Parts: sequence; C-alpha cells; structure tokens
Amino acid sequence: MTSAPQPVTVLGLGNMGSALAAALLDRGHPVTVWNRTPQKAAPLTDRGARLAATPAEAIAASPLVIPCVLDYDTLYALLDGGTDSLSGRAVVNLTSGSPEQAHEALAWFRSHGADYLDGAIMTTPPGVGNPEVMFLYSGPREVFDAHRATLAALGDPLYLAADPGLASLYDAALLGLMWSTMTGWLHGAALVGAEKVTATAFTPVAIRWLSTVNSFLTRYAEQVDAARYPGDDATVDVQIATIDHLIHAAAARGLDTALPALLKSTMERAKAAGHGSDSFASVIEVLAETAPES
Repeated sequence: MTSAPQPVTVLGLGNMGSALAAALLDRGHPVTVWNRTPQKAAPLTDRGARLAATPAEAIAASPLVIPCVLDYDTLYALLDGGTDSLSGRAVVNLTSGSPEQAHEALAWFRSHGADYLDGAIMTTPPGVGNPEVMFLYSGPREVFDAHRATLAALGDPLYLAADPGLASLYDAALLGLMWSTMTGWLHGAALVGAEKVTATAFTPVAIRWLSTVNSFLTRYAEQVDAARYPGDDATVDVQIATIDHLIHAAAARGLDTALPALLKSTMERAKAAGHGSDSFASVIEVLAETAPES
C-alpha cells in the first residue's frame, strides 16, 4: 500500500524556493508556503498551495520544513518569536551557507526540539524536479532516511555523511569545479572563435574531451589519496611545455591570457617544489599549502 504524499512547508519564495514548492506540488505533496512578500505565493496558491500568515503558522502545518532564504541571518530572523513551533519538526535547510554555519544550525535547531539536515542544491531553479540533478545532504542519517522519498521530488537526493557541514563544503568545491570548467570552455570557444569556428561546433568536441578528462580524475584521485604521483602518463614538466602553446595561440589572436598564465604559474610552483617529474595530480601539494599571512 502506497502512503499518501507527506505535507511539506517551504519558507522563502525567491526563484529557488518557488521552484522547490512547485516541484513538491507536481508530486502531489500538500504544500504550505510563507514569504515575506505574500504576493509571490500567488502562482503556487493558484495550484493548491496554502499560504501561511506567519513562519510559525507555516512550520506548524507540516512535519517537514524546507527553508530556502537569502542567508542564515535571514533564516534566524524569520524564526524569531516562532521557535515553539519547531518542536517535533524536521528541518531540511536549503539555505546557502558555510560548513561552520551548518554545524551551528544543527545545534540551534536541536535546542528547539527539531531534527536538522543541511542541504545543497546543485542546479538552478529550472532544474529543480529533474531526477538527474543532485541535491546534497549531510547530517543525521536517520533524518535523511525518514524523508528521502519526499526529497526525491526535488531531484536525486545524495547523502554524504553525518557531518552537517559536508553538503555546503561539497557545494563550494563543486561550484569551483564548475566555474573553472566553464571558464576554460569559454576561453576555448574564444580561441577557436578567433578562426570563425562557432561555439556550437566546438562544444560537442569539448564535451567528448571531458569524458577523457573524467578518466584522468578517476586515476588521479587514487594518487591524491595516497600522496604518490607516478609520472607515468604526462608529467608536470610536460604540461608546462604544453601550456605554452595555449598561451602563444591566445596571445597571437589577441585573447586574454590571464587564465592559462595562472595555470602555468601553479604548475611552475609544483615544479619548484620538486614535482616536475610527477603526474599533474601532484599540483594538489601546492594548492593545499597554507596561504601566507598578508
């Protein structure tokens, strides 16, 4: 026998909060919403969501509460005066923040009788509800297990660990990967674009290349964990020589060379630290160094 969809409250109806509430409605969940500007709830209430007059009323309406607001200060401010309603509720916080804030939030919500799970949304609002999109969660496993089926309405729920700060830490790390990858792609598109090659022609080749890069990551992950970097494929010395071709090609076409120059300087730091004959994975040794005090 299939159980009825769980009632859920969503606090905050910016673009992301509205997308979360809409995805829950799509899956048949009774949804209560609250927003500082009630007018933003109209598209959701037209679809059957219930608009609460206060955060406390919204929290009291559902066993599962999902805040998605600007920051943690905003979250605590909207809960001020309504903490009694938290007792017995499960809070899955999708407000962006730091690992340290997630640890503080776990203790704070527990002090008010609520279960707590921290989360990170690995998409933009249009991707919410897509089962291929990751939502990361960290915190008590029992809270995740109890609400996993409901969280699946938002995207693929991936549990990381009991440490509540890991979801936000992964979020920061993965955003860094995204920005680096997208900037590299844009630089590549600009480079071939200088020869009248369109981005749409370049991109399928770039995507195919990324599948090969994926295999590098898998192999290098073991080297990073072991802190051993056998230079049996392409050494740092070889990469330094090769990146000069990229810098020359970009400069010859009048393009900005700051990105490849930064990458080369990082490789040169690894070489100076004795890793010239090691694999590219050894660059992590200089990336993991403590930054000098300013």
